[in-house]
Amino acid sequence: MSDTSRARSRGVLRHGKNLQALVVEVLLGVSLGAAAQDYPGKPIRLVVPFPPGGGNDTVARTITSGLPGLLAQGVVIDHRPGAGGNIGAEIAAKAPPDGYTLLVANNSLTINLSLFSKLPFHPFKDFVPITMGATSPNLVVVHPSIPVRSVKELIALVKAQPGQITFASAGPGTPTHMAGELFKVRTGSDFLTIHYKGGGPLVVAMLGGHVMMSITNLIIVRPHVEAKKLRALAVTTEKRSALVPDLPTVAEAGYPGFDTFLWVGYFAPAGTPRVIIDRLAADIGRASQMPEIRKRFAEQGMEGGATTPQEFAAYLKKDWELWDRIIKDQRIKLD
Repeated sequence: MSDTSRARSRGVLRHGKNLQALVVEVLLGVSLGAAAQDYPGKPIRLVVPFPPGGGNDTVARTITSGLPGLLAQGVVIDHRPGAGGNIGAEIAAKAPPDGYTLLVANNSLTINLSLFSKLPFHPFKDFVPITMGATSPNLVVVHPSIPVRSVKELIALVKAQPGQITFASAGPGTPTHMAGELFKVRTGSDFLTIHYKGGGPLVVAMLGGHVMMSITNLIIVRPHVEAKKLRALAVTTEKRSALVPDLPTVAEAGYPGFDTFLWVGYFAPAGTPRVIIDRLAADIGRASQMPEIRKRFAEQGMEGGATTPQEFAAYLKKDWELWDRIIKDQRIKLD
């Protein structure tokens, strides 16, 4: 065969391969489009990587109730607690990317990326952010027996007794623990962190006066603050919260750079068609802003999120960067 013939044959083969690839791409696009158009055609599983009754579960159930015609028709909430949310996240990450398995996660998803040297999934590579479902402000709280009524007075007390004032954490690596570490870094103070197995035991310890202070979300401490069994000194959000408008921010006490809160958001496995992601984001966001849903959230100490996938992705990157710095500065590792 001549060189010209060989070149012509190679050109035909390349053309054939390109044509074959184009046909596969077109057929795949048609298939995904058809699947998205019929979505959802079966029950949707929401993997909640924490026990029932927590913030993730509350958000999942509250928003689901506002989604008639989509998630409210055939939704299974699958609780898979353990390992700081990693067990449930791994299950969701390995699910088919068809929109029928979603993860309802919180701050632990971004925290764990730096907290664990090895994870069986990657929060950014193995998931697609859908939307932030809801948020709840964190409060700096103390037992009423502690003679402080402001963040400045608390910091003065902690600095006067370094390593002696006790701080209640919901467990190593939890958002409560990380908020405490952020408080140390921003204020230059030091206290003794005592870890409990969850928010419930934390509150019990606080109410019993076994620990002096904590930074935890409004959801679990609001009734005790209102009953004056705990004293709230400030919110740790950038601006005052509409849920507790009389409470100042930590920044108002002279310590800027404090903007941490509980967030709960929806994620899908990487590879889920964009049209499904966009539809979920729109419907979940619309449900979270319904008057009856907003009312239920407010009663529970939460606010609806309603972000686009792009906005949520940008926030997650910012959130991870914050905790990555704190974890490295404080030399915290769980494995």
